[in-house]
Amino acid sequence: MPFSYLYGTITYIRNKLYDSKVLRETKFETHTIGVGNLSVGGAGKTPLVEYLINLLLKETTSLATLSRGYKRKSSGFVLASNESSALDIGDEPLIYKSKYPIQVAVDANRVNGIKKLLQQENKPKVILLDDVYQHRAIKCGLTICVSDFNNPFYADTMLPSGTLREFNKGISRADVIIISKTPEHTSPVELRNITKDVNPKAHQQLFFSYLKYGEMYSISNANEKLDTLNDLFRFRIIAFTGIANYTPMINYLKEYAADLKHLPFSDHHEYTLKDLEDIDRYYTGLEGGNKILVTTEKDFMRLKNPGIWEVAKRMNIFVLPVEVTFKDKEEEFNNLILKYVRTNRIYHQKYTQ
Repeated sequence: MPFSYLYGTITYIRNKLYDSKVLRETKFETHTIGVGNLSVGGAGKTPLVEYLINLLLKETTSLATLSRGYKRKSSGFVLASNESSALDIGDEPLIYKSKYPIQVAVDANRVNGIKKLLQQENKPKVILLDDVYQHRAIKCGLTICVSDFNNPFYADTMLPSGTLREFNKGISRADVIIISKTPEHTSPVELRNITKDVNPKAHQQLFFSYLKYGEMYSISNANEKLDTLNDLFRFRIIAFTGIANYTPMINYLKEYAADLKHLPFSDHHEYTLKDLEDIDRYYTGLEGGNKILVTTEKDFMRLKNPGIWEVAKRMNIFVLPVEVTFKDKEEEFNNLILKYVRTNRIYHQKYTQ
């Protein structure tokens, strides 16, 4: 706890310097939507960014994402190409590049990253900034803060005793608060109680999002799929994950699979040939019944790294995709996002701030 108070005090002073304009926040005329959280890892930002990409692609094709590119081997600004790997841009940006016809860039300095994107010949009209909540040097036009239902910011404490990156009063900077990974059968009474605990301000809107898992597909042939309800009960699963919060995925697989074993790795783990050999040895040694290996899309991106992909694609590995859904108020959330990107940026700044 003493270290938590020390760390919290440092972040508090830093935020105060930005709030009092001693440190400068940069604004851009381009529409910028920031997605982040108060805690470290595992809140569900990536599937939310994918949800926003799908929503905004119906509005405009002039769209870009900008991320830090966590654990990449490159430095500075990098604009992703079709040849980029997770080593170049990070696993999450590679998901966006692999799945969507948009510009994907990484830069630890978000202000510089946006300037570079706006220098491109096809400069984006909307930029989604991933994991940007504590990056106070940039003032996003719309800020979304995501908090895990099972570890909400209001019940958490500062690092290292908890998982918060800053005191929970930092939630006040958000325009939109999303409680992610809400269990499907959460009652209206529970949701009302959580709303009271969040206590959104007058300028804030609160939403509850849910995880929805898709059909598993083979890493060597995306057309080879497994239907969860009709096929999965026949298989024994060895799941391996290198993500911050694997609990929802593991619980989901346990519900449908004949049997489940889990091999956890650290968040954003960079797989090696030895890792794959160990996984394959465990898989081969598991006796009886149909069996498959299952991993996440983030892990899949890292399995594509040079030096291991040729081995990985020969293994019996399936990928479990995940997406975000809003059981209630989905249209309200969509309209909020679309209203912002349809608004003249200069007018928006002049009359709404």
